[in-house]
Amino acid sequence: QSIWLGLLFLFVAVMGKAVLNGSTDKEKFADLCSMTHKEQLVWFLNAFWTECESNAEEFWKWSHTCAELDLQNHEEGTGLDEMSAHRFLELYNETMTVRELRESLRSTGAIDAGRMKLVPITYILIFKYKVDWHELVNRSQGDNREEMEAAQKMLNEVQALFKTAEARQQDALAREREAREAEAPFKQAQEELEAALADVKAQEDAYQGKIDDCKRRSEEGGVVSRNKAKAELSQLLAEDPLPLRKSKITLEAARKRAEKTRAPFEAATKEAEAARAVADQALADARAKVQEAEDYLNEVKSRPGQPYGALWWIDRELHEAKAYIPESKGGYRKK
Repeated sequence: QSIWLGLLFLFVAVMGKAVLNGSTDKEKFADLCSMTHKEQLVWFLNAFWTECESNAEEFWKWSHTCAELDLQNHEEGTGLDEMSAHRFLELYNETMTVRELRESLRSTGAIDAGRMKLVPITYILIFKYKVDWHELVNRSQGDNREEMEAAQKMLNEVQALFKTAEARQQDALAREREAREAEAPFKQAQEELEAALADVKAQEDAYQGKIDDCKRRSEEGGVVSRNKAKAELSQLLAEDPLPLRKSKITLEAARKRAEKTRAPFEAATKEAEAARAVADQALADARAKVQEAEDYLNEVKSRPGQPYGALWWIDRELHEAKAYIPESKGGYRKK
């Protein structure tokens, strides 16, 4: 069974920016709204972690929903068109409308008048949590960037290791399929060989039974019957009977077929076993790196001044990666 059960989970950068570009709050707000769906969500979580920590899992779901509804840019998108934004709000039973969002943001000076081409997730978050957009663009994103860069590096290494593990897994599955394909003719040849051996034994047993019968009769009864039995015995011993000769020919052909199919089967089996060992090691390497990253994150979380939203997100992606590790090796079953 594939450790991936479908599509490979791909990590993307979590850290984002520490400071928004722009000399005014409005320029900073525009810069925030030009970030990807996920980057906007992480920025908001960092800025209002105390207020939103209990809803972090909802932020995770919103990120994936935005990527699904953004048919053109997916994860790399920065906002939803008006129809997709309506769909998003319906999916999460939000009573607000895109029109209300637009009017609210215009009334605070966050956006200008005119038609809104895209609805960034930031618009929805501001309206939902009733936060001041000026405060949002200026709130701290954490002051320990070195540790975040180290965490991001580990996340990238996990990504690379899981890509390698997936490639090794697919190779192992291919080699195992080839071994199964090579096994079929080998198994058939073995069955034919066993049947031929059984037939030869049956013919030899029958032949030996006739010889034993002739020997017995050649030593019993009258002269005529003994001589007749001796003549039959002599004829039997002169050459194998036709059924036995045919069985031996069939047996020899079956042996050749079995030997011919043995080599490909054994070679394919050996390759499959080697590929599986490599795949298992690649998965073990990825699992070890996930554990290393989780340990580091737990250490970093205990220190002050951290971007807790980004740390939570990295931890959540590491947890997601475990869905592709077998449960027996520390993974979990996705529901």
